[in-house]
Amino acid sequence: MLTNPSSAQFPEGFRWGTATSAYQIEGAVDEDGRGASIWDTFCKLPGKIRDGSNGDVADDHYHLYKQDVALMTALGVSTYRFSIAWPRVFPEGRGTPNPKGLAFYDRLVDELLANGIKPFATLYHWDLPQALQDRGGWEHRDTAKAFADYAGFVAGRLADRVSDYFTLNEIRSFVDLGYGNGVFAPGLSLSPGRLNQARHHAVLAHGLGVLAVRANGRRNTRVGMAENITTALPAIESKKNIAAAHLATREMNAPYLTVMLEGRYTDNYLNQAGADAPHFTAEDLKTISTPVDYVGLNVYAPGAFVRASDKPPGYTTIPLPSSYPHMQSPWLTIGARTLYWAPRQVSKLWNVKEIYITENGASAADVPNEEGGVDDLDRVMFLREYLDQLRRAAAEGVPVRGYFLWSLLDNFEWSEGYSIRFGLHYVDYKTQKRTPKLSASFYKKLIARNALV
Repeated sequence: MLTNPSSAQFPEGFRWGTATSAYQIEGAVDEDGRGASIWDTFCKLPGKIRDGSNGDVADDHYHLYKQDVALMTALGVSTYRFSIAWPRVFPEGRGTPNPKGLAFYDRLVDELLANGIKPFATLYHWDLPQALQDRGGWEHRDTAKAFADYAGFVAGRLADRVSDYFTLNEIRSFVDLGYGNGVFAPGLSLSPGRLNQARHHAVLAHGLGVLAVRANGRRNTRVGMAENITTALPAIESKKNIAAAHLATREMNAPYLTVMLEGRYTDNYLNQAGADAPHFTAEDLKTISTPVDYVGLNVYAPGAFVRASDKPPGYTTIPLPSSYPHMQSPWLTIGARTLYWAPRQVSKLWNVKEIYITENGASAADVPNEEGGVDDLDRVMFLREYLDQLRRAAAEGVPVRGYFLWSLLDNFEWSEGYSIRFGLHYVDYKTQKRTPKLSASFYKKLIARNALV
């Protein structure tokens, strides 16, 4: 722990990294035996992607990975969180593995290790094999078992070089947006009961995945989840409002992080769902809550601001005014304290001993200047303010051990296509040239000093 909480230093040994995902950067969707994913299919549907684009080429990371690892080395990061494309390893979702797909991740991992960068592999970042979606996708319980088989295989295959894994990335996002309102792949709008069941199958996949990774890994293999926690912030930091925010965070994450860490659905969640509550067994809940080695938190915008209330459920949510500031993405409202309260609440609510910020970053209106550089002052401001709150958490003893900035590169931003940029490096999608932004310089200096700059 820091001896001087007011200093700008982070704890000794704090891990700095960047993060990406396979579909957003790899491209090469038809190469070396890769199967189709739900995003390949979804991108072909008229009007689903803002600029009509797709991930067919993206950042061409499949071919330019050595160049991208060199960018990481220049930044000075010690860790890299990437995702493995399920349809690249199992084109049909299960069955016979694809050796050429596996070979790419062998090459990537070897390049990372050769440059002193520790790999953290995410096993699922939304690119469900289309063959599994054709059989019901996350509505089908068998998909959870298929994920476990895939996760166990990959963990066994890479166990000699990769010791750290995250199971599924942002269950809330890919289920609610893909199966709830249909703005993400596969583009479905299910009834409340079917949606809740899909949520249950996804968290069950997490638990089965943890068991499979442990069964096939080595003694040093570690595993957790990477979830975009909905964080309730106290509008004013009084004791009553802080207690209300903890209560609200637990309830707002009831079908996701809460059940994964507690092994039960909250009474409030089940009562509100009523007849639409998911069907589950006691064994399901035991599996879902299989102990993890760490918790990964994707933190961007505050989930809600709350104040204490004498009426059930014990808190009142305060609506955001229309003038509330946000980044280029309208959903990315600015709330730097979220990076303090999210890990603090997880530590206190569930007694978690090791936490990683698996994603945090900002969309900005990145326009090259006359010299070809990008002066993304808004992103630098965002990062400085958020990271100051993370430093505050660490100084108070919250067990946050590392931070993965989203993202290394501008990339395919799902339904926004290429119209939104989150990268430390500007990507010219026509030439694939990567150019460090001002934020890359900021981050490099921060890493070198292990302190805010």
